[in-house]
Amino acid sequence: MHRRILAPSVLAASLLLAIPASATDFTPGAPGIGDPYYPSSGNGGYDVSHYDLRLKYQPATDLLEGTATILATTTQNLSRFNLDFGLAVSEVRVNGTKAKYVKTGTQELEITPAAPLAKGKSVSVVVKYAGKPSELSIDGYTAWHRTPDGGVAAQEPDSAVWWFPSNDHPLDKATYDVSVLVPDGTQAISNGTLQSQSSKLGWTRYNWRSNKPQASYLATLAIGKFDITTDTTANGLPVINAYSKDLGDNDGAARASIERTKEVAEWLSDVFGPYPFNSVGGYVPNVTTGFALETQTRPYYSPRQFANGANVSVVVHELAHQWYGDSVSVNGWKDIWNNEGFARYAQWLWSEKEGEGTAQELADYVYAQHPADDPFWKVKPGDPGPDNQFDLAVYDRGGLALQALRNAVGDETFFTILKGWPAAHQYGNAKVGDFVQYAEKVSGKPLAGLFDTWLYQPVKPAAPAAKKAKLTAGSAVAQPKSWKKIAATNEIHGHR
Repeated sequence: MHRRILAPSVLAASLLLAIPASATDFTPGAPGIGDPYYPSSGNGGYDVSHYDLRLKYQPATDLLEGTATILATTTQNLSRFNLDFGLAVSEVRVNGTKAKYVKTGTQELEITPAAPLAKGKSVSVVVKYAGKPSELSIDGYTAWHRTPDGGVAAQEPDSAVWWFPSNDHPLDKATYDVSVLVPDGTQAISNGTLQSQSSKLGWTRYNWRSNKPQASYLATLAIGKFDITTDTTANGLPVINAYSKDLGDNDGAARASIERTKEVAEWLSDVFGPYPFNSVGGYVPNVTTGFALETQTRPYYSPRQFANGANVSVVVHELAHQWYGDSVSVNGWKDIWNNEGFARYAQWLWSEKEGEGTAQELADYVYAQHPADDPFWKVKPGDPGPDNQFDLAVYDRGGLALQALRNAVGDETFFTILKGWPAAHQYGNAKVGDFVQYAEKVSGKPLAGLFDTWLYQPVKPAAPAAKKAKLTAGSAVAQPKSWKKIAATNEIHGHR
């Protein structure tokens, strides 16, 4: 027998390979993803690629039972990790093996796998749970809306905590399969496309798929009795709209607005580039809230949005978010202008297209309505702070910033920027500063000063000399025809 003799250095190396990493090399994942606005949102140590949610819901009792299968990749050597979740959990398995778990804080599910998880490895996490989402309150509010015939999950900046465990921050986007079992005669609506529907023994299962990266707060679930309309766009994209059967006096106005989704989506595709997802539409449940939300592919609209008649402007706003906010999401919640400033400006562009006031006329009117000592100018749209995240200034002053950009670079370059940005960052995340750099690159002009003036300085910017006299007082500026419809959406994201 020939025995191979190893040199000391080789022997040492081989022994190191044979010895498993010490337990001290594995550390817990952070209980937050690092967003200063919401320190407990999201988690560290892993990146989710897919959520498979298998749910059963009983409208009569609001009981939700679920099994969530989460596919992820570790980004560090993990001894344990967290998910964001609020309902009661009965079992957790990691890579098929039962894991220890404990609920901590207001929304943390702390999981300790049977064996530590090495960095860069694929991981499956199965969480079984049940509870009544309407009974869960976190920090004094709920994202679950009880309706006479079911329930709805829709809220910003977070809603997932009420109905599925997740890494609940826009930085960790994933694809989704949502399968929901409900009593016959009740429907379940979620994001994306309806893959299949089947009934058995008094229950109907709906299987929805959202096949492009989606932030957790943009996942939605609506269970109840709906009238559903379907269509396709000129490019063959499925259009799915749904209306609660008990919207009362708001029913007609809601339908007259949402049924223009196809038209608005096709127009926005000309402005922002190809639509980025696998379906489009909207739904109006019988809820008492007043806001609307850009839930991916299927925006949520409160009936109250249509209390004063049809309002296509709110549809424009939420569909604009499919590019600005959904496809390109915030890097941190302070980057909210990347969402709201552009959705508001889309409303101004729609007004311009409809002949009800140009974007410049709307900008002039907004500017004139707020004197220099108005708190409106104290809010910094580029970093408004968590208390002012959905302040009117983020929308209207945010729109003023884009009109200032348009004036500085000219229409051709401006619309090239509007269309190019969603393509350059498609399905990703971006900061306000990333947009500034992109606009400078495309225009070839230094724009940092312009954006600093409109997004970060807590003072009213000076008006151009040619307009200074006209814009001194609001009474000197005519109100554009579209203004009331746009202003009616000012509380559009007044969630909290």
